Amino acid sequence: MQKAQTFKFEFVALMASLMSLVALSIDALLPALPDIGAAVGVETSNDNQLFITMIFLGLGSGQLVFGTLSDSFGRKPLVYIGFLIFIIASFICLFTKSFEMMILGRVLQGVGLSSPRSLSLSMIRDEFSGDYMAKIISIVVMFFILVPVIAPTLGQFLLYYFNWKAIFYFNLIIGVLIMLWFLKRQPETLPKERRIKFTRHMFFDGVKEFFKYKEAVAFTAISGFITGSFLVYLSTSQQIFQVQYNLADMFPYIFASLAISVGLATYFNSRFVVRFGMFNMAYFSCFAYAAISILYVILFWNSENPSIYMLLTFFGLQFFAVGFLFGNLRALALQPLGHIAGIGAAINGFLSTVIAVPIANYIGSFVIDSVLPLFIGFSIFGISSVIVFLILKRKSKLSSL
Repeated sequence: MQKAQTFKFEFVALMASLMSLVALSIDALLPALPDIGAAVGVETSNDNQLFITMIFLGLGSGQLVFGTLSDSFGRKPLVYIGFLIFIIASFICLFTKSFEMMILGRVLQGVGLSSPRSLSLSMIRDEFSGDYMAKIISIVVMFFILVPVIAPTLGQFLLYYFNWKAIFYFNLIIGVLIMLWFLKRQPETLPKERRIKFTRHMFFDGVKEFFKYKEAVAFTAISGFITGSFLVYLSTSQQIFQVQYNLADMFPYIFASLAISVGLATYFNSRFVVRFGMFNMAYFSCFAYAAISILYVILFWNSENPSIYMLLTFFGLQFFAVGFLFGNLRALALQPLGHIAGIGAAINGFLSTVIAVPIANYIGSFVIDSVLPLFIGFSIFGISSVIVFLILKRKSKLSSL
């Protein structure tokens, strides 16, 4: 039986801080991508996108190991192991002069960070369920969004007064402080009596159990579509605003303003999700996401990039819809998986990443001198997500007859 579902501020803040390590390792680096590329011998600016997208490859694959083991050995020990891997990977990134080794370091950073990222969701699922779980995830994401608001500005500051390596050192210091907080204040959320006995076939049993729940698979697919299209923005934003629009000095502030749009949506979601339900909130937000993308493609199909104000308007509306999707899609996927919360969150994260990274790498390769390919990608995967939602609604109606 679930514990009483009451709001715990420190728990929410700590879970958001664990997740923020991922955002900090991605967003603070954005202004420094050209400098890092120059340091490791990158010849084409599009290759700089790999410093962002490849960390997601590690995030996706690492979750499978940490999520599975956490159902047997508890959440906290696996968080510590993940952070140790993150430290080692960070030093690889700091001292390499090779493009290939930098990519390896970023992948390993993702593997290490996959532990606090996915296990924070498992810990939330250990403590909460239903629409209240969606409310908690929304609040966590809202705190988490504060990092993209300040991270590029912070990265720009460190880059201006020091160099790109200072960003990696700063991330390490913040990570150590969060780990100390986690060590001292967060109790284990998975007691021994609820753990699954470790066996050689435990992972495969978990995968079979996951795929029994078609709704979990469907919402994981939608999460992959939305995450993939959003990841294209993350990996190309520096190129769009600094190169296409020549707004290098304004880039951190533009990035922050768009992050605020996502944050506002997650705030509203936390206020209304219990009242209207996570399925309905995600369903209508998905329609809005697709409609905004299609409208941009129609308006600017055969024209140059619009003014920066028009572009920011579309991005702002797009990310406002995204803010209602991220938390709700994760909560919907995890809802039936409380008995395997660790491996359930891991498979959810892995599959959504496997879908997202190829999407981001493929679409990002077309974002050279126009933003249009970005919105074409948004449109395709927004429509795909809406189709999955409609299939789920139709099946739900048929099963209730």
